[in-house]
Amino acid sequence: MELAARIAQVIVPVFLIVAIGFFYGRRTRPDLSSFNRIVLDVLAPALVYTALAAKDFRLGDHAVLLAGGAILILGSGAVGWLLSRATHTQPRTLVPVVMFNNCGNMGLPLALLAFGAESFGAAVALFSISNLIHFSLGARITSAHARTRDLLLSPLMIATALGFASAASGVRPPDMLFTGLKIMGEAMLPLMLFALGVRLTALRRQDVPRGLLGAFARPIIGLALALPLVWALGLTGASKGQLILFGSLPPAVMQFLLAERYRQEPEKVAAMILLGNALAVLFVPLALALAL
Repeated sequence: MELAARIAQVIVPVFLIVAIGFFYGRRTRPDLSSFNRIVLDVLAPALVYTALAAKDFRLGDHAVLLAGGAILILGSGAVGWLLSRATHTQPRTLVPVVMFNNCGNMGLPLALLAFGAESFGAAVALFSISNLIHFSLGARITSAHARTRDLLLSPLMIATALGFASAASGVRPPDMLFTGLKIMGEAMLPLMLFALGVRLTALRRQDVPRGLLGAFARPIIGLALALPLVWALGLTGASKGQLILFGSLPPAVMQFLLAERYRQEPEKVAAMILLGNALAVLFVPLALALAL
């Protein structure tokens, strides 16, 4: 009973904001294009930098967790490739959907509520590692013509590099500037959940059959790899919970933007991502039950 109450305390606020976004989106059909650019160019870089550069974030304390996250991403890609061959699905469509999860929109707020502010830096570090792999290897998997250099020079990647540099060196801006950046970055968390709810209004009944494979494969494969990984790496406590939650998350919304940019079956990718995020209501509580 106590575990169920803890899970409810984590997921109810998150899915409440998503639901508000969904009903608002159905009513007003807002254009999120400007919002997406603000998040990618301003809010997300501020959040990533301030979390990684925080005085209480020590990179060495989370090295094993970050290695586990990278292994999970790459392992999911390998299993996704085998699944694409078995189901005669284009690997460039399915593999990135299985590899990369929604550790930004959904993962960061869930991690903050589940494991507390003291472990939030680790969640942001996992988010940063995922983005680094996504904007390099993931982009190349999506399209052989992807210009990885442009993606890696984005504000988010520059903020990630600066954040890790501050974590390693201890050099950071004065507290009055750092606090302003931190407040701006933290504003992203509820806004991204709200925007996720708005995006779910695009899910149509005809999208369900073509989206089922990726929607179920992403969390099932992630959890199947995360559980033995936490044992093999000796992870305990919040680190164990972070990796299990990370493995259970639905497909990354960012992958639709890449699929659309490189014309890699964007409609099918969108169906997998939207349905997968809708199904998070099933897989996230399961992961939290295992993690907590």
